Amino acid sequence: MIWDLVVVGAGPAGAATALGALAAEPGLSVLLLDRHDFPRDKACGDGIAPQVFDLLASVGVTGLVDDRTPVRRLSLRRGSLGVDRLMARPAYVVPRTVFDERLVEAAQAAGAVLLKQRVGRVEVQPASVLVDELEARMVVGADGAYSLVRGALGVEAGPVALALRGYAPTPVDRAGQQVIVFGTARQPSYAWSFDRGDGWSNVGYGEQLRVGQERPTRAGLLRELDELLPQASVGGTDWRGHHLPLATWSWRPGPGRVMLVGDAAGLINPMTGEGIYYAIATGMLAGKAAAEAVRRGSGDAGTEYRRAVGAMLGRHLRDTAFAARLTRSGTVLDAGIRASAADQGVFDNLVEIGLAEGVLRAGSLRRIARQLLGASRSRGS
Repeated sequence: MIWDLVVVGAGPAGAATALGALAAEPGLSVLLLDRHDFPRDKACGDGIAPQVFDLLASVGVTGLVDDRTPVRRLSLRRGSLGVDRLMARPAYVVPRTVFDERLVEAAQAAGAVLLKQRVGRVEVQPASVLVDELEARMVVGADGAYSLVRGALGVEAGPVALALRGYAPTPVDRAGQQVIVFGTARQPSYAWSFDRGDGWSNVGYGEQLRVGQERPTRAGLLRELDELLPQASVGGTDWRGHHLPLATWSWRPGPGRVMLVGDAAGLINPMTGEGIYYAIATGMLAGKAAAEAVRRGSGDAGTEYRRAVGAMLGRHLRDTAFAARLTRSGTVLDAGIRASAADQGVFDNLVEIGLAEGVLRAGSLRRIARQLLGASRSRGS
C-alpha cells in the first residue's frame, strides 16, 4: 500500500497535519507514526493560546478544553518592574498528557490511522518517500526538536534554548495566573509559573544557549528557578528538561514531498519559548498542502506550504526575531514592561506576539521608545 500522507510524530504538530489534510480531502489515506503510546508526557509550559482553538475550530475540532479552567491574568516581572493585567482573551494551561491525547483522538476520528513505531529511516525517491518499510506520496516530519526527518533532509538546526519543567502546588499569590519573571543576570532567560486550575502549576526555568556555552545542569536550572520565583520548586515533581529549537526570521521551507512542522522545523517563539501555536498552524498548513499535491498528482507540496506559511507567519516571524534580539537588552525589556503597565494596548500586542501570530504595531513601538527615552533622561540627570 502507498499512503497518501505519512506523518512522523503524533503530537500537536502531527495531529494538526492529519486534521488539515483530512479537512481538505476527507478520503485521503493518512498514517500517524509515533514511538510512544498515548497518553504520554512531553516537557512543555502547557500554556495554550486562544488562537490555537480558533485554528482547530476551522477544521471542526471543538470542545477539547471545555472541562479545563481558563487563565485570564498574566503577570510579567523583571527585577523591581512588573505588569499584571487581564489578557484580551483567556489562555489555558493543559498538561500535554491530556491535550495531546485528545488531539490525536480528534485526528483519528477524522480518519487518520495511528501506529506505534519508532522511525529509523526516511528516504526520498523519485515518485514517493520511504519511511522505514512504508511508502508514502507525501511525508511530514513532526518528530520534535531532535527530528530524524529534518536530519534526512540535511536541514541544520538553528539556535536553541534549554528549559526545565515540573509540577508544583500552586501558592495563593500565584493562583489564577500565568506568571513570568525575566532574569536580570542572564538574558534571554525567564522562570514561569502557570496555574492549571486544579491546585497545581506548571513551573520551570529556561534560557537560550550560546555557542560554546557549557550546558547548564539540572541543579543549576532549579537554582535559577527558585531565585526568580522563590520556592517555586517546593513540592515539585515530574521534572523534565528539554531543548527548544528557536525560530529565526530566515526560516524558509523547501520544495518537494517532505515538509517539516512545529519543533522539527525549528519553530519555537524566540521571545517566549511558546511552540503550540506554531505546531498547530504549520501542521494544518502542511496537511492542506499535502492534500492539494496528492489531488493534483504533484510531487511538490513544499512550494505551496512555503507560500501559505509566508502568508500567515512571514511578518510575524520577522517581528519576533527583531523583538527577541532587542530584548536581549535588559533596558529594552524594562521599557516594554513599563509600556505594558501604562497601556493595555501595548500589553495586548506583546501577548499576541508572544503567544500566537501577532506583529509589532507602530503604536506599541512608539510607546516603548518613549519609555526608553524617559529612562535615558533619568540616567542622564
